[in-house]
Amino acid sequence: MILMAIDHVRVYSGLPAGGPTAGIFFTRWVTHFVAPAFIFLAGTSAYFYGRKHTDLSRFLLVRGIWLVLLELTVLRVAWTFNFDFANYLLAGVIWVIGWCMIIMAAMVHARARTVGIIGVAIIVLHNAVMAPLMRALPLGESWKVLYIGFFNGPLDGTPLIVLYSIIPWIGVMAAGYWFGTVLSLEPARRNRICVRLGLGATALFLLLRGFNIYGDPRPWSATPPMPALLSFLNTTKYPASLLFLLMTLGPTIALIPLLDRARGRVAQWITTFGRVPFFYYVLHIPLIHALALVVSAIRLGAVSPWLFTNHPMANPPAPEGYPWSLGLLYLVWAIAIVLLYFPSRWYAELKARRSDWWLKYL
Repeated sequence: MILMAIDHVRVYSGLPAGGPTAGIFFTRWVTHFVAPAFIFLAGTSAYFYGRKHTDLSRFLLVRGIWLVLLELTVLRVAWTFNFDFANYLLAGVIWVIGWCMIIMAAMVHARARTVGIIGVAIIVLHNAVMAPLMRALPLGESWKVLYIGFFNGPLDGTPLIVLYSIIPWIGVMAAGYWFGTVLSLEPARRNRICVRLGLGATALFLLLRGFNIYGDPRPWSATPPMPALLSFLNTTKYPASLLFLLMTLGPTIALIPLLDRARGRVAQWITTFGRVPFFYYVLHIPLIHALALVVSAIRLGAVSPWLFTNHPMANPPAPEGYPWSLGLLYLVWAIAIVLLYFPSRWYAELKARRSDWWLKYL
């Protein structure tokens, strides 16, 4: 969640999403771990919710619909600070989490192992099977929602731009649901499995990527303009390739035993954000956007109209002289995290004291 805010500050900085220089590339690359972890662990959270409640399917359905509606309304306004709904609608990560939850509402009637097998199959096979499947099934514009994503423009006849397609993310959430059975094991066994799974996925990434065998439509190269290491790590996120998911989920899973043992003031401070993930998400976008307005007023003497365009997917290039330095980007990010801590702590304490039904949905 803290890493996620780096990229969302970058949106308003005018800096590109990655690039040939190491500083800009890794500013973007480090945030690639966020969406896979969010969606994978959302599946894990669903598993644990189902262990304590009998309404898992209904909960996932209602929460999924709620997330989709919030993405198309509240979060869309937070990103843009405009009401130009007729020309731009956002289908971002909250949208895809919502749709995956709606689909999971049906899938959780099966055994967790079965759900996990389906999820892993989607993750592993989609790079091979989706292209011929799209040719065989004439679903037209629906493929933009299911798999193609935003590179082919808005969904025809609508202002909707799909950044996160349902495939392969439904596979990630389904695999995360099965992963809940791993985290339910006694600690020593759980930790061994996490390390083996995580390091195994990372090793598979290195093998497949190193020899350009399979799993990403964009092979890496040691030739310019991008340095070899950056090209190697420059896997495809939209739609997320097998190698992108191995590169991000492998280390995430391997680090779980270490993070589970983290103690002290810093760990407690970070955990506060983790106790209220969606509340934090809803707050952090308008806060970062507002901080960008302040930065613009200080640096340029006026608030740039560019900050009211259709971020983050349909905005024009930043005006000449607008882009920030990396140092300023990270300074604004640090300020945002400090400011977000206080409302996050308040809401976490509220959730600990009360059990109102609506608290489950925010």
